Amino acid sequence: MNAKQTVRITATAFILLTLAIVLHVVGWHDARQVTLIASTFIAGTPIAIKAWKAIRMKAFSIELLVTIAVVGALFIGEYVESAAVTFLFLFGAMLEIRTMEKTRSSLKALIDLAPLEARIIRDGEAVMVSVDEVEIGDRVSIRSGEKVPIDGAIISGNATLNEAAITGESVPASKTLEDQVFSGTIVDHGYIEVIAARVGDDTTFSRIIELVEEAQESKSKTEKFLERFANIYTPSIVILSVLVYLFTRNIEMTLTFLVIACPGALVISAPVSIVAGIGNGARHGVLIKGGDVMEQLAKIDTVVFDKTGTLTRGRPEVTDIHGWNIGEEELLRITAEAEIVSEHHLGQTIVKEAKKRAIPLTNQPEDVEVVKGNGIVATIEGNKLAIGNRKLMAARHIAIHPEIEDYATEREKVGNTAVFVSIADKIVGIISIADQIRPEAVEALTKLRHNGIKQMIMLTGDNKHTANLVGEQLGLDAVHAELLPEDKVAAVQRLKAQGHRVAMAGDGINDAPAIATADIGLAMGEGGTDISMETADIVLMADRLDQFSHAYALSKATVRNMKQNTFFAVGTVIFLLLGVLLEKVFLASGMLIHEMSVLLVILNAIRLIRYTSNKPLNRNERKVLANESTITS
Repeated sequence: MNAKQTVRITATAFILLTLAIVLHVVGWHDARQVTLIASTFIAGTPIAIKAWKAIRMKAFSIELLVTIAVVGALFIGEYVESAAVTFLFLFGAMLEIRTMEKTRSSLKALIDLAPLEARIIRDGEAVMVSVDEVEIGDRVSIRSGEKVPIDGAIISGNATLNEAAITGESVPASKTLEDQVFSGTIVDHGYIEVIAARVGDDTTFSRIIELVEEAQESKSKTEKFLERFANIYTPSIVILSVLVYLFTRNIEMTLTFLVIACPGALVISAPVSIVAGIGNGARHGVLIKGGDVMEQLAKIDTVVFDKTGTLTRGRPEVTDIHGWNIGEEELLRITAEAEIVSEHHLGQTIVKEAKKRAIPLTNQPEDVEVVKGNGIVATIEGNKLAIGNRKLMAARHIAIHPEIEDYATEREKVGNTAVFVSIADKIVGIISIADQIRPEAVEALTKLRHNGIKQMIMLTGDNKHTANLVGEQLGLDAVHAELLPEDKVAAVQRLKAQGHRVAMAGDGINDAPAIATADIGLAMGEGGTDISMETADIVLMADRLDQFSHAYALSKATVRNMKQNTFFAVGTVIFLLLGVLLEKVFLASGMLIHEMSVLLVILNAIRLIRYTSNKPLNRNERKVLANESTITS
């Protein structure tokens, strides 16, 4: 039975109950009885059908308890009770359906934002087509006020885009040549042309919708426990009801006991909270992949961060190029030609700098070997290049002259990453690259401590000087530098072996193993790689650390909400059952209180939809935040 049918049947039952009251007032007793029986059958039929389906599947459902009670009430002539119980049960079911729709409102809002048409340029002409007809490589034009229908890079024009559907960030972002744009975002002002790189179900926007749908359907450990509990609890209540009748010989009390003991509020207490919490996260640009992840996140006490692209912006810039017996532009050219195939932040930064200086990159690298966490080896114009950190140089048995080492250390002490460049096993230059700490990082990390995180650690492949400087500025508890991907995994495993509940936040391919090893893995969505997003339990779509602090606070609020709902549900059942046994609670009134407990659980869960994590910091935390902000600036 769908939502519309439930509303129609509930409304019909309500009208018949109202008519029965009128007939009672005017003294038409027989007509009143017929009306009550009709109301019972109309409202009770879908309940009985559902109970029968459950029996065929060898399950004891709540509907079965209600059906037994209603049949019993009809048998003993308690038509008011039977009509009231069936109406109230359907009314509760209707409220539950409406609430679940409301808690999924964030997902519905996302789906409503999905673009339906695209303007593609074919043979020099603009043609409007369905988004399903767009192919990879098509040239798509988007004007002011229109939705971006695909993922891709801008090849012409510039614009400001509202990316709230992807990132949860309401402030428009400026986009120009070579910048990436995503399906579902809206051009506030300007005109752009984009080459389609991802279309249809492969776009970031479609993946977000799919992930949120899967997350809201997945069950937490609490939900699974409650389902198992209900499967044992329901038949137990039937047996207890029989015992109540054998001891009291009071059929009305027995039927009341049967209905009042329905675990309706208890069964929905966890799912409604989880769905509301996941919906809230999606609205704030945080994809939490399921109820189990939400519960696990609330238990985290240690957070491990990658540096580049996680604690820092991930938009490094070349700050200095220094060569020995080679010109600056020549050093940049051959290095960029080798790095053009690299996916690493630093390699792409060098390529971007060469393009910015309009240096032609005409040679294709040969014999390319990417050494994860260390650098790249390639042949350019017959020359063997090794580009990377000290470990790469050591592995290639390339000696670092003391003068070069002193220069590299000097650059690192002021926050740069020194990229060594060697030709024919001789170091010829160093390219210095610096990345800025994310502006929201200090406050986000302070809020994480405020909400219960006990220690925060950095694991990075970068040099120790730069890593220590960032760690000092952010007030981290420990910094481990110059690590390979397997070193990060080992560090996470050690923390877990010590009894810590560990979350790992990263954005690169080299972070994916550690993300998978941690109890909770977090990936930076906008700048992150596909593998880290797929591996992670939580994706931060705007690449903002304050989204993480919100997600952590939200997980604790969601778990707290589930516990409150469970307390309300169990407390109400105990209270009512005592009332039944003391002959103070009767069938219709008991059912009314029972449905009110369901409503209370629902209303409590709805509060999560509007939850924000902007709790005020205490005086000491504000002082620390002010001091750290001064250091960072």
